Amino acid sequence: MGEELESIALAPLEDEFPVSVQELGKLVDVPKGFDQYSELGGLEGLAKSLRSDIKGGLPNENNSTEVARVQKYAKNILPPPPHQSIWSMILDALSDHILILLIVAAVVSTVLGAIPATSHDPKTGWIDGVAILVAVIIVVAVTSSNDYRNQARFRDLNEKTSDKQVKAIRSGEQCQISIFDVRVGDIVCLDTGDIICADGVFVDGHALRCDESSITGESDPIKKGHTKDGMDPFFISGSLVLEGFGKMMVTAVGVNSFNGKTMMGLRVESEDTPLQKKLSKLAENIGKCGLSAAVLLLLIVIPKYFIEKKVNKEDIGSNAASDVTQMVIGAITIVVVAVPEGLPLAVTMALAYGMLKMYKENNLVRHLASCETMGSATNICSDKTGTLTQNVMTVVTGHVASLFAEVNEALKATMPANVIPILADGIAINSNAYEGLSTKGKMEFIGSKTECALLNFGKVLGSDYQEVRKRLNIRQLYPFSSARKRMSVLVDQDANTYRLYSKGASEIILGQCDRYFDSNGQVQPLNDEARVHFEDCITKFATDALRTIGLAYRDFEATTTLDFNEPPEDHLIFIGVVGIKDPLRPEVPEAVKQCQRAGITVRMVTGDNIITAQNIARNCGILTEGGLCMEGPKFRELSQADMDAILPRLQVLARSSPTDKQLLVGRLKDLGEVVAVTGDGTNDGPALKLANVGFSMGISGTEVAIAASDVVLLDDNFASIVRAVIWGRNIYDAICKFLQFQLTVNVVAVVVAFVGTIAGNGESPLTAVQLLWVNLIMDTLAALALATEPPTPELLDRPPNGKNAPLITRSMWRNIIGQSVFQIIVLFVLLFKGHDIYSDILGETVVKNGVQHYTIIFNTFVFCQLFNEINARVLGNRMNPFKGITDNPIFIMVLIGTVIVQVIFVQFGDKVTSTVGLGYEWIGCIIIGSLSLPLGFLLRMINIPEPALAKEKPKISETIYTPPVDSSHPGSIESTPVLPSSNNKDSVSSSPIVNSPDTTTESMPLVVPPQPATAKPVEVGRGWQLVRQTQQKIRVVNAFKAASGDDETGSESSIVDVIRRPTRSSVLIPTQVGSLNN
Repeated sequence: MGEELESIALAPLEDEFPVSVQELGKLVDVPKGFDQYSELGGLEGLAKSLRSDIKGGLPNENNSTEVARVQKYAKNILPPPPHQSIWSMILDALSDHILILLIVAAVVSTVLGAIPATSHDPKTGWIDGVAILVAVIIVVAVTSSNDYRNQARFRDLNEKTSDKQVKAIRSGEQCQISIFDVRVGDIVCLDTGDIICADGVFVDGHALRCDESSITGESDPIKKGHTKDGMDPFFISGSLVLEGFGKMMVTAVGVNSFNGKTMMGLRVESEDTPLQKKLSKLAENIGKCGLSAAVLLLLIVIPKYFIEKKVNKEDIGSNAASDVTQMVIGAITIVVVAVPEGLPLAVTMALAYGMLKMYKENNLVRHLASCETMGSATNICSDKTGTLTQNVMTVVTGHVASLFAEVNEALKATMPANVIPILADGIAINSNAYEGLSTKGKMEFIGSKTECALLNFGKVLGSDYQEVRKRLNIRQLYPFSSARKRMSVLVDQDANTYRLYSKGASEIILGQCDRYFDSNGQVQPLNDEARVHFEDCITKFATDALRTIGLAYRDFEATTTLDFNEPPEDHLIFIGVVGIKDPLRPEVPEAVKQCQRAGITVRMVTGDNIITAQNIARNCGILTEGGLCMEGPKFRELSQADMDAILPRLQVLARSSPTDKQLLVGRLKDLGEVVAVTGDGTNDGPALKLANVGFSMGISGTEVAIAASDVVLLDDNFASIVRAVIWGRNIYDAICKFLQFQLTVNVVAVVVAFVGTIAGNGESPLTAVQLLWVNLIMDTLAALALATEPPTPELLDRPPNGKNAPLITRSMWRNIIGQSVFQIIVLFVLLFKGHDIYSDILGETVVKNGVQHYTIIFNTFVFCQLFNEINARVLGNRMNPFKGITDNPIFIMVLIGTVIVQVIFVQFGDKVTSTVGLGYEWIGCIIIGSLSLPLGFLLRMINIPEPALAKEKPKISETIYTPPVDSSHPGSIESTPVLPSSNNKDSVSSSPIVNSPDTTTESMPLVVPPQPATAKPVEVGRGWQLVRQTQQKIRVVNAFKAASGDDETGSESSIVDVIRRPTRSSVLIPTQVGSLNN
């Protein structure tokens, strides 16, 4: 009966969507399913089977068909990785060897205490053991619940990291949808730099090439197109669009997609951060000391117990087993207190809290370790557009036939009539931007902000970009690349004419022209006088901090024999140049000042004209007196010695490619700097990976840049980087505060318990239950209180922490030792003379080593810790520990909660907690504990200078230069040797601006960084390949080929992860010479 019902339910789905998930999966299997595709009827047959429209896409509504589609083909979501349950975390905590020993000892104590033959008082003897078990359960429960909450926080942040917007066609309109909403049958738009979000087949496009090397092993880019043209129509999820743009129809999503299946098999546990590992090691070492103390204590007190019995001629009765058990419990408890398991917990809590707050401040952290690293950053290499500026671009001036000072409705009347359609058509067709509904619900242009500004300029001229795109048929597309600094498109102008439209960096476009439009709209030869005139215009616009874009075109006869596979970008007619204003973000100058005050050097790395870059950098406060501006082509020519000489003064790198940025980052790291880098383009991947912390742009960044980064700037704002620095320092400080507090408690608790047990009657003045309560205070509660301290502006008033800075500084040791000595002295005085002192004060007898005496010691000890917890809020020589305390309600709640529990513990604990209710003794305990505050003030007045830390330079150079990819020749990306450059002493002028006469970005000579004696110089592959998408991380790899020579290693080449050195064995894949064809 059940099978019949199931068949009835499935039948409608099979009728509505006849193609199965398995059939669709075979399309992208290796080898790819060309025969299967043909059997399904090609694109048209597949669209019909999937109830999709090749032009209109899926309907933008959730009807019954769409519900059935999702039911059959699944959602584009991978099931969340299995997370640890709260019960599993409790079991993990209980599996700790020390706690198991304590539980076993407590059980033995309970049994022995309840048996008349082995107990002093069977009615109450069992209470100590049960109390210990309850205390252990409370400690484990609180710790586990904290871990569980932290896990939930990280899971939420990971979900936010995975979500992103993609462009799709729904109901015939282009729109943006969440990647989670992509469905089988959707028409998804692809662009250069996209990581393909689902499996699919080619619908239409221009010059689409994908890197599928991580999946198929094919190192060459795969050109996509229709099977009738002899091209590959299949898109594999997880592969990269290297160039071009187009559309695909989705055939598999989520767990059914190629990448989904791969990702499900690659899920692994997250690794600890470097600080977590360092603190775990410290905790382990401290634990060993505690274990040694416990063993030594047992070796002393157990023989002492029997010797005293013998000396006093007392019988060793059956209750001796109970006494020895109590000694063992006391020793084990010392170990429990000594092991600072709260250290790793404090790091986790500080990271979880910091990541959540950073997300609210527009920093989405992708890799935990970057939170810590940002606190040590010494250099920030920032992009200009959108990071320092608002990325709200508008054409404000230009020269088209003649100069126009402003853009308004009257502009059209002043331009020659024959020039306007050429200008408007070129702007409309040579662009990937489009008009649509933004994420804010506004109708606006979506895409490159420069292209959006030009399309808005076209609107002023009366152009309808959609009409132009329908009218003109694109014959060939030459995409923009950072190497070419331009993009072009070849269209059918009419039946007899092809027309090439080109736009890009103004000086580069001008250099490719030999004609121009005069003021009457007539084409004239571009003589020297006219060229100088346009160059002056470009310089003037750049001086006004405007981005300059050059526009040009050229006509060809349809009968020409030219091969348009290569861009015919010469002998162009110069249409003109426009100046685009991108206002500076108002908060940037102050943010730059904050960085400089914090000892961080800010550098601007931009592809803009050097004059534009110089003016904007000066307005930001980046370019200061004596600072250098330089162009990328000139920078990469420098010898290593010259480069090192100018780097301290280099503040602006203009006309730079992403590979120049990569070179800059590597060289700074070689000099011992901790470098943070921003990037938004596909080619920024190597620099983002090479940097200590890579920041990608959440708005303008490509998927490759985001995948290669550590932190995503959700608002593309430089001020958010400064917030990341503050949070990085705050997280580091929170750990130091906790360390300062916990080590003090550890030292005092162990010393008092050790000495008190030996000096007393074999019992510690601090019982096991009391020490477990102290352990809860100093581990979980203190971690919660100190790890959630909010950042303060004072964090930027000091230089960065060095990579090799010690965890415990001299000033921290001063506070730890000072407070520990004070507390030990106070508690020893109370231990040996406290009964007499309180007897005199209270006017009643306080029995030495009695319950009241030990309760006073325990209560005083706890209040010493509470007041010292306030002291721990400050590091270094800051005087006021109460400053900003009201900004951390969690800290106040922890303090108040601890006091309340302590009162209940002492007043009402009785035999369970081995305490007795106190009266006026409370005043003495609180006063003595509060002395920690003035003592802390006095200790901080002792100025202990910290040693100057030398910058830790890497043992092997990390300078890696990848010459830029010229995507105008995508099919033949060949290796280019790195040649030694001449050591030109005049290569850097004394002027603050260092201009290069050659403004192109072709490959220039570069000196090879020093290699180990056994290593051969390497040739750097031209361009880089994106391979290896494993564990939901993009690994950016670069192709290196060993130079030929006598060395035996010259017979092989390697694919090397650019994050590290070429000798990194984990990603070294030997191949035969000549087999690596880039």
